[in-house]
Amino acid sequence: MISIQSPQELGFALRAARKHLGLTQPQLALAAGVGVRFIVDLEVGKPTLRLENVLRVIAALGGEIQLNGLPSQANGDEHDGGNHGA
Repeated sequence: MISIQSPQELGFALRAARKHLGLTQPQLALAAGVGVRFIVDLEVGKPTLRLENVLRVIAALGGEIQLNGLPSQANGDEHDGGNHGA
């Protein structure tokens, strides 16, 4: 598992995964259903990219995101509703 702390670290990790799989940026873009420019921006760590597309790229590379250290839904938290501010 890889620990990611910044958009730049995410970009570096995804670039390394793409290269490990022998994919070009255009090939990955096609597989993920995004533009080549999106892949370029993602790999350099642009912080304002659309999360939905980032997740599509991760899935196209065979990866997944896991969150550690956060409260889980199993603790009785409601996904929708509830008091989010206080």
